[in-house]
Amino acid sequence: MSLLSRLRRRRPPIPDGLWIKCQNCGEIIYSKTLIEGDKLCPKCHYHYLLSARERIALLIDDGTFEEHDGAMTPCDPLKFVDTGSYSDKQKNARKKSGELEAAVTGTGTMDGVRVALGVMDFSYMGGSMGSVVGEKLTRLIERAAEQRLPVIVVSASGGVRMHEAIIGLMQMAKTSAALYRLKEARVPYISVLTNPTTGGTTASFAMLGDVIIAEPKSLIGFAGPRVIKQTIRQDLPEGFQTAEFLLEKGTIDLVVPRPEMKATIVRLLRHLGCS
Repeated sequence: MSLLSRLRRRRPPIPDGLWIKCQNCGEIIYSKTLIEGDKLCPKCHYHYLLSARERIALLIDDGTFEEHDGAMTPCDPLKFVDTGSYSDKQKNARKKSGELEAAVTGTGTMDGVRVALGVMDFSYMGGSMGSVVGEKLTRLIERAAEQRLPVIVVSASGGVRMHEAIIGLMQMAKTSAALYRLKEARVPYISVLTNPTTGGTTASFAMLGDVIIAEPKSLIGFAGPRVIKQTIRQDLPEGFQTAEFLLEKGTIDLVVPRPEMKATIVRLLRHLGCS
């Protein structure tokens, strides 16, 4: 055996996950570089998913976040079973995400401005909205109305959680009613849409903001392109469910890159009289 062959045999394997291929442009990215760069591709600036905790760290001033209702977990009233039981899927989702549910809520400050913040975590069952997500967001909004705190909700969701059926669907009306009371109290609500924001989340609180902001190239819509095309029997424009298309058509107000998100929200809050 040659010396080169022996050296190759002794070379330790490259650890899994050390390098990532960008799913948008194909660039090979060092994992640490991606994490330290707010999970943006350094070449094409593709926005990768953030966990709820990562998003909170990006938006909220260090050491100021106080979580609310963190111990709340769903039950299984329907005893739902498909490829597995709903209870087992909850356990797997908790292990995968490190969260007890698909939304984290609480209060904190953004550049000194006190806010009520709700953040969805897509790694927990696709950020789906069930009874606990709806309850946590509703409580967040109601507390904010009482304390006159501006509300910010960051969505990343596949929609209503089918495992809870009508109980999940009821959360659309529940959160929307809470936001109507917030509007009557003349307290601002800023909705931030990230990739993806779809289904019943889009059809309720995600699109009810006084200001609606989206991250670049986010998928935003209700049903999928194939379902829409079959329903209306028309060809659909290219990229019609992207943040940029919705901005062009006036459905949302701003498309803001992740590094500029906190400063943009703070500027809006101060313009709306929050301090």
